[in-house]
Amino acid sequence: MKILVLGAGVVGTTSAWYLARAGHEVTVVDRQAQAGMETSYANGGQISVSHAEPWANPHVFSRLSQWLGREDAPLLWRWRADPAQLAWGLRFLGECRPGATRRNMAAIVALSLYSRQQLGLLRDELGLQYDQLTRGILHIYTDRQEFAAASEAARSMRAFGVERETVDVDACLQIEPALADARHLLVGGDYTGADESGDAHRFTQALAARAAEAGVSFRYGLSIDKLAPGGRRLAGIVVSHAGGAELLTADAYVVALGSYSPLLLKPLGIGVPVYPAKGYSATLPLADASSAPTVSITDDERKLVFSRLGQRLRIAGTAEFNGYNLELNAVRCQALIQRTRQLFPRLEIAGPPEFWCGLRPATPSNRPLIGATRYDNLWLNTGHGTLGWTMACGSAAALAELIGGRRPDVEFPFLKC
Repeated sequence: MKILVLGAGVVGTTSAWYLARAGHEVTVVDRQAQAGMETSYANGGQISVSHAEPWANPHVFSRLSQWLGREDAPLLWRWRADPAQLAWGLRFLGECRPGATRRNMAAIVALSLYSRQQLGLLRDELGLQYDQLTRGILHIYTDRQEFAAASEAARSMRAFGVERETVDVDACLQIEPALADARHLLVGGDYTGADESGDAHRFTQALAARAAEAGVSFRYGLSIDKLAPGGRRLAGIVVSHAGGAELLTADAYVVALGSYSPLLLKPLGIGVPVYPAKGYSATLPLADASSAPTVSITDDERKLVFSRLGQRLRIAGTAEFNGYNLELNAVRCQALIQRTRQLFPRLEIAGPPEFWCGLRPATPSNRPLIGATRYDNLWLNTGHGTLGWTMACGSAAALAELIGGRRPDVEFPFLKC
């Protein structure tokens, strides 16, 4: 089939690769000049199956009460006159029940494990280089109550097949010696040795280049204006560029536009529970002799991650629910640096930090939306939230199977017509 993939982030680019490998003629459309220039540009850099506990869980209420009114809170909810925000928030509260949390965690873990396996196979097949490190992910805790809750979550994940082992402070420092100066802050941690880290932007661009060599067409600089219906099928997509408007047609269409997916789908009467969660990052250039971590770290209390990307350290995280606002908040940016200095006071940097923010497409359940719609030739691959890089390869491989009429080899609630 001839397939149009809308979006050239890590999810859209991996979708294009797996669809092309399945024998389809694939074109990718994106408004940017290159692949991976929006939400995939400067994320936390983790392939983190161990981070599969959904935001919506029974512990969230006590945390929210602590964060209310704090400009630097890990989760900041800015009320807007936005029905979509209110509807999303109400559905989020419904997902906080223990039974829903467990179901969601099981699905997220299954897809993430499958995706991590697919990434490893793809990396070996193509020899991709993207500052990857396969040294695991260490979660650290500085609050005993949070540590106790995390130990409970770790037990649940082990039951689902994730080797997330609870460790004491001494073990944390053995795993990552760069934390030695923060020993007095730590109360414990947990470690998943099979998890990974790497630069999602570099990966996306490298894969896009290999996909282009394999025959995938990338059309950049095209604004996707609307989907054109034609009965039970889409008739095409309307795009615009400097030369005017154009109707692009194909046999099938894949929407992989992250947070912007619901805006494109709404005129068709397709409502998807995706809302933008703005995440922040700071990328620090490291001095040659800097004692920076080489194991990717998740600071659960602050909802931050630290990933070594060659001679850079990426600090990323937090979530700000403020619509499609992409303005950098100085308080939240500086909170990243302050926490870095607390954990790594001897860190030596070689230049100013690069601050960035991006809109992560969050669903109330934290489960992405992958599969069919009520239009016979319209498919979705969106809503991955903070785990887009983690789930990208698995989501794309599964979507290619679904479009080919086959059931993917992973237990996940895929969308059906």
